[in-house]
Amino acid sequence: MLTELSIQDFAIIDKISITFNDDLTVLTGETGAGKSIIIDAVQLLAGGRGSVEFVRHEAKKAEIEGLFSVEPNHAVFRIGLYYGIDIQEDGMVVLHRTITANGKSICRVNGKLVTLAILREFGKTLIDIHSQHETQSLMDPENHIDLLDLYDHQVIAKTKEEYTKLFQKLQKLKKRHKDLSENEQETAHRIDLLEFQLKELEQANLMPNEDEILEEERSQLANYERIYTGISDAYNALYGEQKGIEWLNIAQQALQDNREFDSFVGEKATELSNHFYLIEELSYDLRNYRETLQYNPERLNEIEARLNEISRLKKKYGQTVNDIIEYMGKIEEELEQLTNKESHLMKLTDQINETAKDAYLEAKQLHDSRQRAADSLINNIHEELNGLYLEKAEFSVLFDAIADHDAVDQLHKNGIDHVTFLISTNPGEPLKELNKVASGGELSRIMLALKKIFARHQGTTSVIFDEVDTGVSGRVAQAMAEKIYRISNESQVLCITHLPQVAAMADTHKLIEKVEKDNRTSTMVTELTLNQKVVELSRMITGTELTETAKEHAKELLELAAAYKF
Repeated sequence: MLTELSIQDFAIIDKISITFNDDLTVLTGETGAGKSIIIDAVQLLAGGRGSVEFVRHEAKKAEIEGLFSVEPNHAVFRIGLYYGIDIQEDGMVVLHRTITANGKSICRVNGKLVTLAILREFGKTLIDIHSQHETQSLMDPENHIDLLDLYDHQVIAKTKEEYTKLFQKLQKLKKRHKDLSENEQETAHRIDLLEFQLKELEQANLMPNEDEILEEERSQLANYERIYTGISDAYNALYGEQKGIEWLNIAQQALQDNREFDSFVGEKATELSNHFYLIEELSYDLRNYRETLQYNPERLNEIEARLNEISRLKKKYGQTVNDIIEYMGKIEEELEQLTNKESHLMKLTDQINETAKDAYLEAKQLHDSRQRAADSLINNIHEELNGLYLEKAEFSVLFDAIADHDAVDQLHKNGIDHVTFLISTNPGEPLKELNKVASGGELSRIMLALKKIFARHQGTTSVIFDEVDTGVSGRVAQAMAEKIYRISNESQVLCITHLPQVAAMADTHKLIEKVEKDNRTSTMVTELTLNQKVVELSRMITGTELTETAKEHAKELLELAAAYKF
């Protein structure tokens, strides 16, 4: 959820910091007070398009920062791992956006600089914003198939995973077939290049890890004098008259002579004896190794020449000798394929056909699961629409699926299906795509019904409704208020509203006001007490004039909301 939001020098906002709870928070206030500006700020935080127009007059930059807390298995951990951004086990994520007065946009996630595209990837998993004027993801037909898969995730996910593996395998096979089927001139040029490279690498006669072995030997020869002196000094300090080993021998003999009188002395005598023999053996190893050391300037020159040759090959074929050897194996395989192209093409064709048939069967099973999920979704949507007084509305899921199993070239990442949600809000009217529904009030209710169903599946931590209740009133307004509250049981909900019914349902009610200070206009946010809620609801019911009747109505709305929640 969005725990805290800080905004500075953004539009008419001077500096505010807002703390949010994990329930339903309603933001109300006069038109122009800055409610939608706060949502604009959140949208920018989620990767929306910025503009210098957002920077407060005479300010150098606008800054927005949001603190989010997420559950352990949230998708944001996977995204953070992919981009190398550390997200602690406590699940705290900080998004930061700066827009400068000269138009630069600076984005950070947990303090690390990121591109706007990366910020947007984080944002879409954390924030889901819905407004009256935007269709958003629920209204976009491109997203409908993913929403349907989410609706019955437990059944569909395994089949979809199996299909995805086969589809990816099929794509790789097709690419290999295409690459191998290039025209004769390109193939001939490719063969010439590969033969030249293979000949060069064969003449180099590289050995595994040769670069590492030679670099170690070069280091030894180049530092021969230091190594020889160091070993000699160590050996001479240990071995000889009045040297380390002799003194250790005296010490161990002193303990050995008295071990029978004291158990501690006996224990330490044994321990020191063991150390003595180990150090004596170590000194012999140093002496023997010193005797093997030889300075060979000719060998050093040979190594330098060989390493220069290897360095030249690394620039062309790989970062290490092992990489180069691996590349050599690949070009040998590719050469073999190109010189025996026809037989390989036949094998690839057989593999493609076999994989395509398997993929189609899996896609057909995926299609059948989606059909069953669609039937259940249609019933579920109708129940939600009935609760929003759209009982005459007709919802449907349109499948545009590949019917012919021979048309495997038409397989795509989602199988054989293209899915579109359709609706008709009036009897006798044809079914249309969701984003083509004309009435704003109807669109608000349809979106809310869909959001209610999909909220628990989409995994976003915060759902924001920006005046989605515009164009409705009366019993529909009350039904929408109840629906928004039920969504807040699945996700944190922030809602800007002009409807007293929705505001009464809030767990937390924040009032947005414009204030003047030093001849500048700023936005102020206040969390309302119960009595202040009554006053604000009364204002929303009657406008500027507060009456006792309006206050009684406001109290009644709050009591009804409390009873509904209970």
